Amino acid sequence: MSMLADSGGLADAPAEVRVAVTPEMAGWRLDRALAVLVPTLSRERLKALMSSGAVAGASGLLRDPAKKAVAGDRLTVTIPVPAPSHSVAQDIALNVVFEDAHLLIVDKPAGLVVHPAAGNLDGTLVNALLHHCAGRLSGIGGVARPGIVHRIDKDTSGLLVVAKDDPTHEGLSRQFAAHTVERLYTAVVFGQPVPPAGRIEGALARSSANRQKMAIVPEGRGKHAVTHYRLVQPLRDASVVECKLETGRTHQVRVHMASIGHPLLGDPAYGRTRSQHRADLAELGFARQALHAATLGFIHPITKEKVSYLSPLPADIQDLISRLSN
Repeated sequence: MSMLADSGGLADAPAEVRVAVTPEMAGWRLDRALAVLVPTLSRERLKALMSSGAVAGASGLLRDPAKKAVAGDRLTVTIPVPAPSHSVAQDIALNVVFEDAHLLIVDKPAGLVVHPAAGNLDGTLVNALLHHCAGRLSGIGGVARPGIVHRIDKDTSGLLVVAKDDPTHEGLSRQFAAHTVERLYTAVVFGQPVPPAGRIEGALARSSANRQKMAIVPEGRGKHAVTHYRLVQPLRDASVVECKLETGRTHQVRVHMASIGHPLLGDPAYGRTRSQHRADLAELGFARQALHAATLGFIHPITKEKVSYLSPLPADIQDLISRLSN
């Protein structure tokens, strides 16, 4: 295989990649063979390039991904310059705990929105990543943007993995869909759960009463969701709990813990500040849900190595626990 241009980063002109089908690939679908020969592109991206006329062989353009590969065939893949993202790169400080050519893991502070949306068009994690990764994004789906595989709420702190290229994005997405990614959250909740460890199962969907909130609904009407909780430390009228996500749904920990009578302290949507804690939260200036994405582990889609990181509790949650320990 020979590459005539670098397809791994942003460039001023389309990259042209020339490859040859190996004997063991004879009879494979053409898109499958190309995904092995051009590992910087996902199979879905290669299908899109084929349909747009960007893949050619000796006989001309190859538009059918299901066409059988023939040993020795020489193919040319023309990779267009990734389209610029609609989001603006902004110099926002990031705590990057791991980074290589394919992905990075960020320890997000509370208050930082992950993705631009109505009301938060800039100043987000995506804006910060576009600046941080300038010139080092091969693009997701042909667009020069970071691949946000999962999100955590604006006022939740902790670890988040981001893909830089199509194959990594696709590989991480498969692991999240298969529920094989290790995600442990630390939360401070009202009261002390009985039993001290358990499994919460309840499908989640948008609340019919308030579209800004999620609610537990009958199975089949929402997305299946399972949370495993464990008491870590009893506090004054509260507890530190560890929540292990079997699934990862919007507001999952917040809704599930509230559903068993133990809402997160400081949660403005799914809990209310009890009289026992009102003065503590006010004096600490604690004005967010007490939730931290503490552990993130997965298999690196490219190197196949186990990646696992632990984020220490941020100072505001440490102060809250210390206050309620006395």
